[in-house]
Parts: sequence; C-alpha cells; structure tokens
Amino acid sequence: MNTVNSVGLTETKHLTFAAEKPFMLESGASLSPVTLAYETYGTLNAARSNALLICHALSGSAHAAGVDAQGREGWWDDCIGPGKAFDTKRFFVICSNVLGSCYGSSGPTTRDPATGQPYALRFPMVTIGDIVRAQAALLDHLGIETLLSLAGGSMGGMQVLEWATRYPRRVRSAIPLATTARSSPMLIAFSEVGRQAIYADPNWQDGDYYSNGRRPDAGLAVARMIGHITYLSEQSMHHKFGRRLQDRERFGYDFASEFQVESYLRHKGLSFTRRFDANSYLYITKAMDYFDLTRDRGRVDDPLGSLTAVFADSAHIKFLVVSFTSDWLYPSYHSRELVSALTAAGADVTYLDIQSSWGHDAFLLEVDTMTKLLSSFIDRVAREEGV
Repeated sequence: MNTVNSVGLTETKHLTFAAEKPFMLESGASLSPVTLAYETYGTLNAARSNALLICHALSGSAHAAGVDAQGREGWWDDCIGPGKAFDTKRFFVICSNVLGSCYGSSGPTTRDPATGQPYALRFPMVTIGDIVRAQAALLDHLGIETLLSLAGGSMGGMQVLEWATRYPRRVRSAIPLATTARSSPMLIAFSEVGRQAIYADPNWQDGDYYSNGRRPDAGLAVARMIGHITYLSEQSMHHKFGRRLQDRERFGYDFASEFQVESYLRHKGLSFTRRFDANSYLYITKAMDYFDLTRDRGRVDDPLGSLTAVFADSAHIKFLVVSFTSDWLYPSYHSRELVSALTAAGADVTYLDIQSSWGHDAFLLEVDTMTKLLSSFIDRVAREEGV
C-alpha cells in the first residue's frame, strides 16, 4: 500500500505520573514514577468524542503511524492516516507503549531513581491490567473520558478486552483482532521456551547486563526465532520458502544455514536484537501468560458462563471480533468463544473469520481486507454515536 496518505513526520511524547503517589500494581508491588511513551495523530474534536486507542502487540511501540525522526515507518501505517481505516482526518488516534517495554515507557531498561541504574529484574512484574490502567491515566491526562473505539491484535487484543471489561463506561466500541480471552497452555509454553533461551545465554547474567556492553543477543535471537515461527503458518512457509536453498544449489552436508527458511529466521532473530531488550521480552511475555479475563470471576467448572459474566457490564459496547483461518497461535475457536460469551451477555457483536494463509500475522498483512472491514465498522460506530 502506498504512503501518499501517511500522517507524515511524527514525534513520540512522554507522560510521567505517580511521582508522589505510587502506582499500585496487581502483584502488590508499586512503581513510582511511571512514564508512558505515546504518539497521537489527527485532531481531537471539541466534544472530545472522536478518540481511538490503538494497542500494540509484544514487540510494538507507540510509533504506530507516519515516519519518525530516524525515518522508520509506524508498525500499522497501512491502517492509520488520512483516508485509511483509522482516518486521521476524522479521528484522533492514540498509541502508547506498554509498561515493561523498552521504547520509552517504564520498564527494566528504565533507571531506578533510588539507584540511578537500570531496574533490570528489580522492575516489578506487570500485567495486562496494569498496562491498561496506565493507559487510562494517559487518557485522563489528555482529557478524554470516553473512547469511540479501540483496536489491537494479539497482545493488543488482550488490552482491548481488558479495557472493555475494566472500563466499560469509557468504551463505545472495541476491535479485538486475532486474540483470546485467556492465554492458552500452548501460548504459555512457547513463551517459556523463549525465556529459557534468554536465561541460557551466559551474557544474560540474571538480567544485569546493561553496564558491561555484553547483551544476551544469542538467547534473545533464538527467542524471536521461536516466536516468529508461531506468527506464520505452514502454508505461508511453503509459499515463501518451500525447501529452497539459500545461495547454493546443492546440500553442503554441514551445519551451515542451507535452507532459505533457516536464513530468514536467523535474519529475523539478529535484527530483533538490534531493536529490543531481552529483559523487556521476559516481562511482556509473562504479562501475556498471566492474562485471563475470568480470573477470580465466575466458576472454574463453567468457563463460558464465567466469561459471559465478565461481559455483563459491556453489553452496550459494539464489538468487531476478527480471527484468521490459518492462525494456530490464537486459533479461531478462541474468537468464537468470545463471540458466544458476548452474544450471551447481550452485546452487539460482528464476527469474521477471515480466510488467509498468513497465520497470526494476517491482521497486519491482509491490508486491503482489514482496511475495508475496519473502515466499515468505524464508520457505522461513528454514525450511530453521532461523531
């Protein structure tokens, strides 16, 4: 998709709060102060009724659209901008970097005011609930009481669902994409394998690697390689790589990376180490592992009933739930469970299971389909809400 309609050069801003009164976390720990990096696109209308919140996935940042000072395009630039799905001529779009990340928000790379050194593993554990409560503080700062809509895929979708159940009166519509109401055992298992790869890197040093210049890049690269496999599908890997060799015509009968898929994964792992922090990877994957909308709610022996009860106060919210047929990390039945619970709770739900070969990454790659779908839904919500 061309970038003629790009929002142009963007600037990341920072909000710091909880300097005097600590921000209490679900773990029982506290954090003070708290900083959130965020970007905004478009103009907030006089009624403050046209705000959209975009929630990013595991390795995302606040830079969702446009081009930053380093020339990097936003991670969802295909969908955010004038004339795009999230039309910045009509809507005020916000994206903030999550707690625990390494892109400007408070996380293990942040300096602890008590020591002047990076927190590392002394940074407290955070949850999706903590991340959403910090976003709510950002909206308070921006003077936005109610969101016209919020959207996100994968971990971003978890935040969308947390918003809809934690702050239902602040949400008019919600778009959870390729996500789940609770992290599955398989998702937790893959996350743990990635974390173990980081722990096994001798440069990790129990998280205290910031001062010696030796980062656990090998472990983080393996973690990313494992994660990236789960974002694809068997069909997309056959289409993209097959059994083709990389820069050779025949087997070398050695342990070099011979297949194109091997070379691709090594490249993805290496490039990830240049932009992400290993400790942040640990914290964010644990936050995802902890995610369960039914925690401490309803009956354990009746998971669907429990989930329906969770959405009891969200029936006024309009939902667009989207899954993808080849997504085996967040399979379509996870979304169907959401839809069943929302329907039972009396919510207005639109659901699409989109035929795609791109796997979990389809919510970012099926640009034309997503543009039409998101635009139609947002237009309907704006019309019905009088925005």
